Amino acid sequence: MDVKRILDTLDEMFPEAHCELIHRNAYELCVAVVLSAQTTDVSVNKVTPALFQRYPTIKDLANAEQSEVEAYIKTIGLYRSKAKNIIGLAQFAHEHYHDSIPNTMDELVKMPGVGRKSANVVLSVCYNVPAFAVDTHVERISKRLGFARKNDTVLDVEKKLMKKIPKSRWNDMHHKFIFFGRYFCTAKKPNCSKCPLVDICKERNKNL
Repeated sequence: MDVKRILDTLDEMFPEAHCELIHRNAYELCVAVVLSAQTTDVSVNKVTPALFQRYPTIKDLANAEQSEVEAYIKTIGLYRSKAKNIIGLAQFAHEHYHDSIPNTMDELVKMPGVGRKSANVVLSVCYNVPAFAVDTHVERISKRLGFARKNDTVLDVEKKLMKKIPKSRWNDMHHKFIFFGRYFCTAKKPNCSKCPLVDICKERNKNL
């Protein structure tokens, strides 16, 4: 496969791709990523300003009442379990990490609600650690463009992307894959007729 062509194309299409979850620090991003599971970044960005105004620090959130946190995030999906998780991760960070968000995968995934994808986002965006977080967009694009096979697991996809894409490009390509999947090569109505990569797509006839 022509990896360079794909990367160059995405560079041209989305030169300003970035993390769209609004945050000011690792604490806020970690919470926002947990809240973003099975919902949109737009929905999360609508609730986090008031949430972080009420709980500006890890310690504040660690001491929060779940019912009150739920009230701040009730417009997003799974808000009860997410409220429990973000309070739990804040308590864990307060008790074990001195009111900070750690910068290693092993430490991050010990916190409630923080899986490998969430940890990779925090590592990449906040700590500039080379990582390739695989969300639904990245998984879909990776399979359509031939980086991974249709039945590969999320971890399979991550490993294959890290093997085929230069390490120096992991962090920015993660965002460009997301932008490509979110705004162009969408799940149900991909813009195949205008896609510069349609000739190598595994689903190239899907929407022509």
